[in-house]
Amino acid sequence: VEARSRYLPAARAGVGGDWFDVIPLSGMRVAVVVGDVVGHGIQASATMGRLRTAVRTLADIDLTPEELLTHLDDLVVRLSEESGEDGAGEVGATCLYAVYDPVSRQCALARAGHPAPVLVPPDGPPRLLDLPSGPPLGVGGLPFESAELELREGSVLALYTDGLTESRERDADAGQSLLLEALSAPADSLDVACDRVLRTLLPSGSAADDVALLLARTRGLPAGQVATWDIPADPSLVAPVRKQVLEQLSTWGLLEASFTAELVVSELVTNAIRYGSPPIRLRLIHDAATLICEVSDTSHTAPHLRRAKTWDEGGRGLLLVAQLTQRWGSRHTTDGKTIWAELGLLDEE
Repeated sequence: VEARSRYLPAARAGVGGDWFDVIPLSGMRVAVVVGDVVGHGIQASATMGRLRTAVRTLADIDLTPEELLTHLDDLVVRLSEESGEDGAGEVGATCLYAVYDPVSRQCALARAGHPAPVLVPPDGPPRLLDLPSGPPLGVGGLPFESAELELREGSVLALYTDGLTESRERDADAGQSLLLEALSAPADSLDVACDRVLRTLLPSGSAADDVALLLARTRGLPAGQVATWDIPADPSLVAPVRKQVLEQLSTWGLLEASFTAELVVSELVTNAIRYGSPPIRLRLIHDAATLICEVSDTSHTAPHLRRAKTWDEGGRGLLLVAQLTQRWGSRHTTDGKTIWAELGLLDEE
């Protein structure tokens, strides 16, 4: 995604607990998040910092939006209990978390008591997304729901905190109407759109509450930059798979990455055949800077690095993958797991 943002602290109370983030995920996916901690001052800022760090940590293990909010809710409950105040809810927050996949163009979103985001299609009027609202963070024990929708390339998601749309002079509905009006006008860039939103909703240039605004324009990955193979669970077929990978890299003009990619693919596919469960699928994704190798199977057992002893015949494969790639990891899916590794394409330049 292409993202631009604005943040305005409350005019009198100073910095508070609003935050936003754009988090790169595996498989060229990206997470966008916006949140709002109740209150202002040092305590709210400290809580915000802890929640922002927690979101980044939970995003790194590729939790679904509703699972991430469930873990974040548990954290807020614990923070409330540790605050020493009587009763739950002394520490509270709202949050909206979304994950966009540029390959499938699918976006999964979930919110915890946070204002609904606005979707601006590339050729239509903006509209509020109808998402399950979910309870605010810190209530505890209540479920969160996620929604999934397809976003065409060039769609803009507008995430914001209630300080933008609500004030003493107007309610949330009136503020959201103004926001839709501001986003409906054509803009040369997201920076221009951000500035117009602030001028429209905050003409005085200040607000009684913190204001966070994040605009994210989606980009799709062309189908020609993705290649997928179904792999039979037969170790003797690893060599033909490597050959197909080399042919694909040649088609893409990425032969400089062929040596490393061949080793990584061979290791990940062999591991999936030996220790995973069929069906097994190999996927290559690339853009100008990165080549990603992904191997998926239906086993939920995740691999881990271990240090092989001197005379061990195995145990060095994932260590080799870790040494040869920029990043590697695993993510659980509804059907099993995916092991992925990222190779840099610009290292020689």
